[in-house]
This record gives sequence, structure tokens and C-alpha cells, in this order.
Amino acid sequence: MTQPFGRVIDGKAVAAELRRDVARDVAELVASGCQPGLAVILMGIDPASQVYVRNKAKQTREVGMASFEHRLPATARQTELLSLVQQLNNDPAVHGILVQLPLPGHIDERIVLRAIDPAKDVDGFHPLNAGLLAGGGGGLVPCTPLGSMILLRSVRPGLRGAHAVVLGRSNIVGKPIAQLLLAADCTVTVAHSKTERLPDICRQADFLIAAIGRPEMIQGDWIKAGAIVIDVGINRVPTVDGKTRLVGDVAFEDARQRAFAITPVPGGVGPMTIACLLRNTLQAARSQSGGSILSSAGKSLP
Repeated sequence: MTQPFGRVIDGKAVAAELRRDVARDVAELVASGCQPGLAVILMGIDPASQVYVRNKAKQTREVGMASFEHRLPATARQTELLSLVQQLNNDPAVHGILVQLPLPGHIDERIVLRAIDPAKDVDGFHPLNAGLLAGGGGGLVPCTPLGSMILLRSVRPGLRGAHAVVLGRSNIVGKPIAQLLLAADCTVTVAHSKTERLPDICRQADFLIAAIGRPEMIQGDWIKAGAIVIDVGINRVPTVDGKTRLVGDVAFEDARQRAFAITPVPGGVGPMTIACLLRNTLQAARSQSGGSILSSAGKSLP
């Protein structure tokens, strides 16, 4: 009997399970005398960033962690931001530091991200953590790629030997998820908007990871029958009534007719990002307190 196609991967449910695991581990760590702490720095008053930071703080407290929020005006100098980062690097109550991106134009993001202690870099963007990932692991992994891998494994636990196509080559998603897939013994093709014969390459994928940043660019007939599609894209597009809606990089309804399983937008990869941020903060706290990296939450690792 053949399995039906078009399964929708429920990112909200998987994220909720991961948060429960993290909360259980946090309680054990608190009982041993260490409460994980996450510090978030927000510059300016961007409405979307403010909502995101509020959600992070809420979920941080819900799993039993300490939440520290630092706000700077958009006009603050880079030296002020770097001074705050150094203060948090030296604070033993802070185990994870996240600088909300994007930063104002006069701030050099690369300098700021490299100033974060790699052991507290829960976004996984520091060059040392990127290098550890490329070299086979041991550091903190960027949250969105980590969440994407957990969703992929929720459908197919064994990934060995499959052909994965990653659409996108960013340092935040494309490159790190390609490294994670290689570590899982996949054959990996990295493609992007300049790749020739892109639809043909996509049709070869057992796993298609879309992180190219173009709304509904990947059409249904680009999908290999029975493939698993992880849509990382979040694009806001206008509707006929003058409002907007969120769509991914994949034409969802058409792709669903051919894919074995696919993540929706919203409700797919998005919820996993904050859940994995909490998981990374727990990992950082365990490492800094001299304990093992993860226990119950570890079952969800790629």
C-alpha cells in the first residue's frame, strides 16, 4: 500500500515538544544551582523585531530560563553596542547572547557578531562556531537550520544516502544546513538564484530545502514525486484587498500534490527557530556550568 502524498509537517507541534524537553532539562539544571539566562539586544524600534523579541522573552521565561532584554536607540554608536556585548560576555548569569538583526546601517554586523563570546553565541553566527560546524560539530548551530533538520527527521529519521538540494547559500541558513545534511550522510547539492537549469536540479532532490528568499519561486512541477520539502522562506506579499499575507519560497498547494511531506508558511520552520534558540541556550548553560550538553532535549538533535 502506497503512502499518501501531501502530509503537512506541523512545526508548531514539533516546536512545542522541543520546548517541553528543554523545560524539563532546565528544571534539572536549576535544581543543581544554575538557571540558564538569555540576553537579547534590540536596537531601534522596528515593529517586527519588537514583536519577535517579546515572543522570545515570553518563551524564555515559560521554560524556566532568566530573560534579560537590553534596548538601545537606533542612533547608538557601535562602541556603545560593543561595550554592552562585552558586559554580557562577562556576566555569569548570562549564558546566551543574541543581537537582534538587522542592525542600523551605521553598525558593522560582522564586528558585532564576532565580539560575542563563542560559548554564548546562541545564534551560531560566530566564525568559530561556523568553523566547528564545517569541521564536524562541537559548537552552537544556527537556529533555523537546526530547526529545519529536526523537522526533516520528524518525517524521516534516517537521512543517510538521500540526495538533498539546498536552495540558498547564505551564512545564516543555506551553508549551515548544507553542513548539517553532509554530517547526516546525505549527498548535498547547493543551488541558488544564479544556478542554471534550476528546476531540473530541484527535481532530483529527495529532500528540498528552500531558502532563496523569493515568494513562491519553486513551482509544483519542480518537486520530485515523494520528496520532502522544507520551506524556510518567509515572504510578505500583497493581497487583492490591499492587505498582505505570508508565503514561502515554494508554491505550497501545487507542491503539496507531489511532495510526500512539506512544511507550511506560516506554521512550519518559523516556530522552530525560537524553540532551537532555547535549546542552544540550554546547551550553552550546561557547557559553561561544566555539565553534559543535553539530556532529554538531545533526542531532537540532527
